Amino acid sequence: MDENQTITSAHYLTFELDQEQYGFEIENVQSVLDFEQITRVPRTPDFMRGVINLRGKIVPIIDLRLKFGLSETVKTRESCIIIVNIDMNGEKTTLGVLADAVREVILLEPEQIEPAPKIGTHLKTEFIKGVANYQGSLIIILEMEKIFTTNELLLVHKSGSGVETESEAEVTAVS
Repeated sequence: MDENQTITSAHYLTFELDQEQYGFEIENVQSVLDFEQITRVPRTPDFMRGVINLRGKIVPIIDLRLKFGLSETVKTRESCIIIVNIDMNGEKTTLGVLADAVREVILLEPEQIEPAPKIGTHLKTEFIKGVANYQGSLIIILEMEKIFTTNELLLVHKSGSGVETESEAEVTAVS
């Protein structure tokens, strides 16, 4: 966490990735969906698993496990897609984040959130807003806008704004 950054009381949606708990500020969360069929988009980074059609809008799906250097998210009974809105240069971008499981919405007070630990100079942790101690569990609080580079966000934004899904491409080819 930046020393100039002020943390206020806020609600966080908590979720699991590889048996660790993470959280997003609830104001960034639009909805939580069942893990459904994802259409792959060619020539995108591995962490971008593809796109889904969400009420007529194409939404890119990100696998945070892959982005964080973990194994690919595997579909289970509890796995889901968290739909979040992030700010990209003043413009809202909607994307889906795969999670092993969603846990609960919690209220955290500023004193419950400690700054992200400094882990040497080679590891980038600026996407970690802080670490919260909540009911005996540690929860890593993430800042979505800082997880991705500007180029990665542009790629994700483009993939969600003009990509045909496989079924749309088949309909176009048949017409």
